Amino acid sequence: MEIKFEYTRKRSEFGRPCRFSDHLAEVTVDIPPDPSLADDFIPQDPVDVAVQEAPVMALHEVNTERAQVAIRGMNHVEGGWPKDIDYKNEELTTRYREEVEREEVYTMSIQHLSSLVEHCIRQNNAIDIYEEYFVEEEEEDDEEEHPSAKTITVIRDPNVTRRMATHLSWHPDANRAVAVAFCSLDFQDSRKDMSFDSYIWDLEKPYIPELVLKPSSPVVTLEYNSKDWHHVLGGCYNGQIVYWDTRKGGLPMEMTPVELSHRDPVYGACWLPSRTGTECFSASTDGLVLWWDIRKMSQPSERLVLDISRQDQLKDALGASSLDFASSMPTKFLVGTEQGIIISCNRDAKTPPEKIANIFRGHIGAVYSVTRNPFFPKVFLSVGDWTARIWTEELMDSAPIMETKYHTPYLLDGCWSPVKPAVFFTAKSDGTLDIWDFLFHQKDPSLSLKVSNDPVVSLRPQDNGRIIGCGTKLGVVSLLEISPGLCTLRKNEKNLTSTMFEREARREKVLLDKHRERLLREQERAQAQAEEREDPQEVFKQARADFFSTIKAERQRRGQ
Repeated sequence: MEIKFEYTRKRSEFGRPCRFSDHLAEVTVDIPPDPSLADDFIPQDPVDVAVQEAPVMALHEVNTERAQVAIRGMNHVEGGWPKDIDYKNEELTTRYREEVEREEVYTMSIQHLSSLVEHCIRQNNAIDIYEEYFVEEEEEDDEEEHPSAKTITVIRDPNVTRRMATHLSWHPDANRAVAVAFCSLDFQDSRKDMSFDSYIWDLEKPYIPELVLKPSSPVVTLEYNSKDWHHVLGGCYNGQIVYWDTRKGGLPMEMTPVELSHRDPVYGACWLPSRTGTECFSASTDGLVLWWDIRKMSQPSERLVLDISRQDQLKDALGASSLDFASSMPTKFLVGTEQGIIISCNRDAKTPPEKIANIFRGHIGAVYSVTRNPFFPKVFLSVGDWTARIWTEELMDSAPIMETKYHTPYLLDGCWSPVKPAVFFTAKSDGTLDIWDFLFHQKDPSLSLKVSNDPVVSLRPQDNGRIIGCGTKLGVVSLLEISPGLCTLRKNEKNLTSTMFEREARREKVLLDKHRERLLREQERAQAQAEEREDPQEVFKQARADFFSTIKAERQRRGQ
């Protein structure tokens, strides 16, 4: 039998409580002073002691070994065809498609897939999943953003002996790589260990070249083929034209013979939009423009002498220092010369002298760059001496419709923005990159950025206009990312730019007409003065007779 008893009580009700009371102060110990101990006291000078509470730490640096990274790729070609069908032959593939489309299995597959696709289309028609709701607010935010640019990647010439980065070319496939031509353009540069190599870099791994191009002479210009991405065209310092197939290494596939090539460095080489994608043409300071086909590079297919007198004389030809070709105008191209003259040529003309269509004079020195506007092909930009100038082909043999101010440093290159019609870039000899937007500012650049202490000699923007490559005289290529406001097309910007160009063209035409009228009046006045010119003897006799008649009249008046 269990007996249990519970007793409950508050804690404050049991135990001895603490009781406090007031007490007067009392001395517990009292030690009187001992004068005899004063003899043992030694006085000391004041001593400062610093105490640091933080723990003592040491700094050590360690360089780890660099990882060796290899780039490997695989070539994918069009597949799925039977062995007896050559997929490059359009006639065979078309015939095979027609046979497949007549089969019953193909019809059943299409009917099954069409129901699925129809369901997705109905969903998209019901709800637009790609609709943008706040476009206007985003545009307002972009307008308030100040123009800026930042360096994202720097590519350097791997060789110890530095050379100029004379030309840049972006890979047509989403700009994933960039080809850089390295060459020393200094006359009779005889530095030892001068390399002839140029390079292609993958932007994801810019510390080591993806491919080394090994020409027989330094390359001045490089261009990717937009139709066949694996073909790269190069113009050499000795005047030869070479091309590479990047799938087969860095050695040239073929090159032009020296005796039939240019006699001077090739400053411009462009691919032509032909059916085969194998035609190209080049220009050099020897005064020639040559057309080539990479399937047969033993001799040029066509030849043009840059003789503006239209006599087709090589001794009177002007040296080409820049070349531009736009696919929107497949028969026309522009040539900038060392004499400051821009030549507009038409390949479809019947005779070589007729191919020189128009001549534009305006620069004092060599024209280092001439490029057409991607939105208005008849409008083009030229860079030379200390200015950049905008011309239009609608005004024949006239002055530029717009131009920048005269700079103190020399201008060495220029190009249009591929996404904004009124924006263009200029490079100066003091290492500065200027970004101009003529729609908003025409006296000063919208952004001026110091890229390097060395002259910037080459420029090339990507297709999206967001990243621009700048090559310097010492072979350093800086990739700059510009702010969205300078690479985003706004509402009505294209129409406003077109109106601006048309207004300036009309103004220039009015000034040109007034100038011609003034010259005509001066000529007529000079002819009239020549006709009215009298014999000096007759003038003297007439003056003598007038003098004596005046004296005689005065005497008669006085009554003498």
